[in-house]
Amino acid sequence: MNRRPKLELLDKRRIEQIIDDALELLSKVGVFVENKEGLKLLDEAGAKIDKKKKRVHIKSELVQRCLKSAPKEIKVYDRVGRLALDLKGYNIHFDPGSAALWIYDLKKDKIREPVTSDLIRFAQLTDGLKYLKAQSTALIPSDVPKEIADRYRLFISLLYSSKPVVTGTFVKEGFEVMRDMLVSIRGSEDDLRREPLAIFDCCPSPPLKWSDLTCQNLIDCAKSGIPAELVSMPLTGATAPVTLTGALIQHTAENLSGIVIHQLAQKGSPIIYGGSPACFDMRTGTTPMGAIETMMIDSSYNQIGKYFGLPTHAYMGLSDSKTLDYQSGLESGIGAILAGLSGINVISGPGMLDFESCQSMEKLVIDNEICGMAYRLIEGIAFRKEPPFLELFKEEYLEKGFLTSPHTLKWFKEEVFFPSQVIDRFNLGEWLKKGKKTAVWRANELIEKIISSKSFDELSTEKKNELFKIIQSDAKKYGFDQELKKRFKSL
Repeated sequence: MNRRPKLELLDKRRIEQIIDDALELLSKVGVFVENKEGLKLLDEAGAKIDKKKKRVHIKSELVQRCLKSAPKEIKVYDRVGRLALDLKGYNIHFDPGSAALWIYDLKKDKIREPVTSDLIRFAQLTDGLKYLKAQSTALIPSDVPKEIADRYRLFISLLYSSKPVVTGTFVKEGFEVMRDMLVSIRGSEDDLRREPLAIFDCCPSPPLKWSDLTCQNLIDCAKSGIPAELVSMPLTGATAPVTLTGALIQHTAENLSGIVIHQLAQKGSPIIYGGSPACFDMRTGTTPMGAIETMMIDSSYNQIGKYFGLPTHAYMGLSDSKTLDYQSGLESGIGAILAGLSGINVISGPGMLDFESCQSMEKLVIDNEICGMAYRLIEGIAFRKEPPFLELFKEEYLEKGFLTSPHTLKWFKEEVFFPSQVIDRFNLGEWLKKGKKTAVWRANELIEKIISSKSFDELSTEKKNELFKIIQSDAKKYGFDQELKKRFKSL
């Protein structure tokens, strides 16, 4: 068996100290919980609640009980029921980051608001990229009422890609509609529980707060059996202590409080230990996801999640650059490789620019190659037993080389990762002959090939109609149903 390379920044003693401090934080300082149902669940479980301040003090015993009931493995399936994400151990899976406000338009060299056609193309492109194991509701459309934007994104994703979806709600009433869409694909609520098709992000507000919406998200996911993904976001020196250790303690406390609420709502429901913290830049007032310290926090809390035995998530493999330049490749490459070495189970971020707020289709194509390299790296080095080593050095190979040897022909495809045309490995003359194109423009050319190939499994007409009826009924409340009908009259 190959030795899997791993990155570990914390030893066991440090991990246990951070956890002990987080448990003390939950017990003595507590967390703010705005949601009535969440407060009721915690009250019934014996947590001490300051009802005036809505601050909940959670004892270690309750945390440990809820940790025990949380599943240690989660399987997520694609639209036709094939296993797509096996979230356990050090398995890694990449997906584009979610909820970008902007899209980078390469041909116009500008960042603009995304519209429906961008969402469709992004879903189709993601479906055709081999090393992205899931899609996401990556863009927030500007051409629909904001009240239905969360449901509309999922509608597009389910129509145009067969991969599972990382998504989330913007309003409490959005969850029921989104769940109904997922059920319409699977056939029944029980089938959706057995074969989850989506992961829902649930984000506490730093420091130590659960808003009415995000707490309800946790509870709704738990009751429906849809995997919830905790996205704790401490910012060092701004909404969390400035030290990396301090941020990790707060992150641990926020995630543990989420696990408690979630498991009290439905014991045994699937939950993922994740986040999107950042090392706050005091000079610019920004939250750099490409900072090495941000990645260090991510890799470290992943170790803590694994100590609990839970599947893990992080936002890595993305960049704070505003365009496709050296910085975007530098930050994305480092992040994806460190995430792979850390064994983070769900890695969100390919395609993203500008502090998680912008998506680029060209960057997504380039990042797909980075993801492929990360997968190759964690395979490690294989020791082939055949033929015996000395046989490789026969006289004929010493004279002629190894290019056409049976050993080379047998193993070269197993040993070497071959990237797509996006990565240039031609000599200078060939590169000049091909037009001196950069990786960005080679990626742009590949986008159309992937989208036009229509690689994804088409939904049946019956399923398309079911999906459309659900979103149309919801859109009618906001006077958007007729416009929706015009846009999707061909369904």
